[in-house]
Amino acid sequence: MILALDVGNSQIYGGIFDKEKIKLSFRRNSKQGSSSDEIGIFLRTVLRENNFDPTKVTQIAICSVVPDVIYSLKGACKKYFKLTPFVLQAGVKTGLKIRYRNPVEVGSDRIANSIAALELFPGRNLVIVDLGTATTFCAVSKDKDYLGGSIVAGLRLCMEALEAKTAKLPAVEILALEEACGRTTIESIQSGLYFGHIGIIKEISARLQQECFADEKALIIGTGGFAHLFEKDKIFDSIVPDLVLKGLLGALKLNS
Repeated sequence: MILALDVGNSQIYGGIFDKEKIKLSFRRNSKQGSSSDEIGIFLRTVLRENNFDPTKVTQIAICSVVPDVIYSLKGACKKYFKLTPFVLQAGVKTGLKIRYRNPVEVGSDRIANSIAALELFPGRNLVIVDLGTATTFCAVSKDKDYLGGSIVAGLRLCMEALEAKTAKLPAVEILALEEACGRTTIESIQSGLYFGHIGIIKEISARLQQECFADEKALIIGTGGFAHLFEKDKIFDSIVPDLVLKGLLGALKLNS
């Protein structure tokens, strides 16, 4: 079994692969300051509680946008699984040609998403939209060129900013809505978050399509925790919730 872990700004998103099929996925808050023991005990517990034997894990792959968590995570892997994890970072094989001015700046989660999307949709130009703490857009060509993209504040971050920086606006549940015209303050905030993000996704995706691929249609791929919120709006050609984990598995294979 292979354990894949994506460390984001809000959560650790993990999964267990058996013969390249994902058998379990889980999430944990990725608070800074977590010790290797806290992380290790959590990982072993979540596997056992879902009827997976931690001793059957033979490889671990990690990507992280939170550098402070990496040290504890590596320690947890060594102490609780007796394994040195593979870390997706600058210098490892990815199969991509990174066209960023400074390739080191590209987040490892964006690289993992790109690796998986190219494997799932070979021969297609891609715009990958990852809806997490930040909403990221990546343009990737069918020739495996990582061209760049955009980054905006994610849904929850926008909601928390409204709550924190205004005197009277409350935190709200983030929902898919039918109508934009809210009739309460809560409904109005929910409308702004939901329909505002639809507008962001449509506009940036269209601009990346035109700038990067001209008249050659790109597939718009949705992933991340909030992707399914927009399923009925048909703004994605495909939604792949575990794209980053599949990309970690792909990167691990390239470097094994």
